[in-house]
Amino acid sequence: MVGLGMRDDSGGGGLPSAGAFRDQAAAGPASPAPTGPSPEELAAQQRAERSKALDTALQKFAATVPEFSVAVLDKKTGAKYSFRGTEKYETASVVKVQVLACLLLTAQDNDRDLSSTELALAKRMIRLSDNDATTSLFARLGKAPAINKCNERLGLTQTTVNGAWGLTRTTVDDQVRLLAQLVDAKGPLDEDSRELAHTLMSTVDDEQDWGVPAAALAGEDFTVKNGWLPRSTESNRWIINSVGRITDDDTDVSIAVLSHGHASMSGGINVVEKAAKLTRQYLKY
Repeated sequence: MVGLGMRDDSGGGGLPSAGAFRDQAAAGPASPAPTGPSPEELAAQQRAERSKALDTALQKFAATVPEFSVAVLDKKTGAKYSFRGTEKYETASVVKVQVLACLLLTAQDNDRDLSSTELALAKRMIRLSDNDATTSLFARLGKAPAINKCNERLGLTQTTVNGAWGLTRTTVDDQVRLLAQLVDAKGPLDEDSRELAHTLMSTVDDEQDWGVPAAALAGEDFTVKNGWLPRSTESNRWIINSVGRITDDDTDVSIAVLSHGHASMSGGINVVEKAAKLTRQYLKY
């Protein structure tokens, strides 16, 4: 089923799932004000119409490619959209953002900065997607039980960390929640932690800036962390995932695309990038 609609919900909580209403203004006829709909009501109606059109476009695309899900969170408006938002996928290397967030939370809890070793490992983990660095940090933090506890603090309710960290299972709904926590001044991460996370995710190796950045316009900034893995349990077909954020003066949008079953890495990247681009085309953020 499809997770429907963008809606206003600045107070947080889950992304809408199948059957959820898109917007109060679009849920049904309301008593009209004497002067007609307010600007806010008109904007809500427009978002609902765009969401419906995007649902249709993504359903059509999904019928032609391996399985994928996508979610979008617009920080400026609080509007959220998800397509198959609660479907679970193995993370591959996008779990490294969770490991980074847990590392930063753990240092904060102990009222200290990252050690030089931790910082060096974090840089390799995010910028180069280095697996050995990730394994080292994963072990230092306390492995799956510790990361799961951090996820609870970050509001991730649909993610289960695996002892083999790349096989952690998550949803796009949870991934945009995590991206939001990385920039939320009222969240558990302090200013220094948020700044470091942004710095690392905005300076990934050039060969790894595919996925979400494909939806960015010229001059916009982006952050990204990708995951890719030929899965032995799926006849070595590829898991291809991308999470990140696109910003400029008028835009502040987090996007997560998770997918699997691709015959090749390049084919999976094409699917993920088209899904991200379709959200921009129809939601017009």
